[in-house]
Amino acid sequence: MFFLSGCNLRCPWCHNRELVTGEAEGLVSLEDALAHLRKRRGVLGGVVLSGGEPCLWEMLPDLIAEIKAIPLPVKLDTNGMLPAMLEKLFALKETSPDYIALDLKIAPARYAELAQREDSGNNLIKSAALIRESGIAHEYRTLALPGGYINESDIEALAPLVDNAPWYFRPFAGGNCFEPAWDNMEEPAVEARARLEALAARARELGKAVCVPGE
Repeated sequence: MFFLSGCNLRCPWCHNRELVTGEAEGLVSLEDALAHLRKRRGVLGGVVLSGGEPCLWEMLPDLIAEIKAIPLPVKLDTNGMLPAMLEKLFALKETSPDYIALDLKIAPARYAELAQREDSGNNLIKSAALIRESGIAHEYRTLALPGGYINESDIEALAPLVDNAPWYFRPFAGGNCFEPAWDNMEEPAVEARARLEALAARARELGKAVCVPGE
């Protein structure tokens, strides 16, 4: 897995604070990372590009092309805030990822809470449409956040972005959160599970292919 530093969102529950702020230590150069992939290509099943937000990197198309030329398949994790980069990636077979995971955090209309940009929700909608229309295998991912930060109305607003690809719902766990106060917001297991199942159930009622850990 490649973790690329920098992010255009400031989700208070994010576990990768140092990658978001660009302060992560022990990072290696892309040249060294690619050399490692070439050396171990016989035992690797593929490469995940995560972050941070990989689509912030202007060299992302070249990086994907280099990895696919090894050859290794590429999975891209993205928050969907940069549809222009997705369009650029999808324009050529050699720069198109083989699989995409799109994070769906809260209702599109609420994304300004995370990015302080009024166009953030529209960017998510555009990215979801591009991914649906790309023909590339994909999935959606949503965290069941504590304290009712995400609720069934958010799921109803996100549902039109989702096709018949898997929609994974996962529980929140505290630890190294971007806002340290969130480290103490982890709920008792029974309460957290109930919240998770309620959100997943609403998505199922809306006809989505929901996946929940432990089911």
